[in-house]
Amino acid sequence: MLDTRNRVRLSVLLCVSLVSAFVDELDDSFMETRGADDIWLIKFYAPWCTFCKQLDPVWHQIGSELKSLGSPVNVGKSDATANTGLAKEFKVRGYPSILMLKKGVKYNYSGPRTKDGIMDFAHRVGGPLVRTLTSLQLFQHAMNSRDVMFVYVGATSQLKGNYTSAAEQLIVHTYFFSAARDILPKAVSLPSLPAVVVFKDGTFFTYNEEHDGDLKSWINRERFPNYFKIDSYTLYAMGESGKLVVLALVEERNLCEESLRYKSLVEKVAADHKEIYSSFYFGFMEGSDYISGLVMGEVIVPSFVVVNLSNDGYFLPTGAMETEHHLMNFLNGVLDGSIQCQGGNGVVQRARRFVHETKVTLMSVFSQAPLLGCFLVGFPLAMATVFCYLCRKARSTMSDDDDDGVAPSAPPLQSYKKLTDKKSE
Repeated sequence: MLDTRNRVRLSVLLCVSLVSAFVDELDDSFMETRGADDIWLIKFYAPWCTFCKQLDPVWHQIGSELKSLGSPVNVGKSDATANTGLAKEFKVRGYPSILMLKKGVKYNYSGPRTKDGIMDFAHRVGGPLVRTLTSLQLFQHAMNSRDVMFVYVGATSQLKGNYTSAAEQLIVHTYFFSAARDILPKAVSLPSLPAVVVFKDGTFFTYNEEHDGDLKSWINRERFPNYFKIDSYTLYAMGESGKLVVLALVEERNLCEESLRYKSLVEKVAADHKEIYSSFYFGFMEGSDYISGLVMGEVIVPSFVVVNLSNDGYFLPTGAMETEHHLMNFLNGVLDGSIQCQGGNGVVQRARRFVHETKVTLMSVFSQAPLLGCFLVGFPLAMATVFCYLCRKARSTMSDDDDDGVAPSAPPLQSYKKLTDKKSE
């Protein structure tokens, strides 16, 4: 029995050591010792960070899987509190921070802290900047595995240079492909070459410089599907698109009939009136925690909300939302200004949001760890009290010193007169 237990323990320790071997611990000497062409995926952590500890086993799995796939991406991690020079080099401001270093260029990962999300980031950024599709089969495979796909079609040109420049900055968000004209399906008709084409929502359309403006801005606007499931990370990233986001807020599981109807309404308007509401993205979000933080109050589920992530503003419907016509009236009101935007990122709103987030955080801490909550609230109050006491004591001491060093005051005028009279007598 003991031998069996020892064997199991030995096997577990061996597996842990093998998995850990694929993740290197990096220090401040990393920038001098790394290879010029090396590609590194790095996690910066703090020993006291709970989220860092939760991510640690996932990080080791990522290192093991990338190594087994023969990926050129090396995986490392660094204690930012100990290796402050390296953390400063990568401008680390929070924990855990995930970045990729590729040929001297640093790329920040801002997606969900999941294995699939980080692996996709590693494959996307660690691979070629623009991937070449050499056959119709590769094109179909790329189409089937992605909701949105950008493809440059044609020979070398100024447009291709602009496309490559945009890819250098936006590769953290989406893939970039290129293909010859005969690689695309025959159903894809292009008015002229060269061209940049986006495939999404079961259709495609081309970039037009006169109508769409800057290529990078156009790609940033079009890199999301018109209707899809949106989480908090994606919603935050959508702020860069410049579009408003129409959300149906529903339960996280076991959707009620009304939630299903809300989702159906948003999807139908997104599909049937795409041209009219081209300045909107549409989707649904499970749960209301993120939106509750934005509006600084409790949000009922299910419900509708339109979010402007560029200024942290939001629009709420003023009446019942029973039909497609009601939803369209709501969106028209947002567009023509008859429905007022609430929230924003002004000084007052930022202060209110800070107070709200502090209150929510403390309530969460008190509910999960009352002793820790008492410490977090009591310790600053105690320090403030001691500081005020010391300041007051120091002030009173200074007053006493001033009293000791001041010459006796002159006698009052009446006493002076009496003394003069006595002398004259």
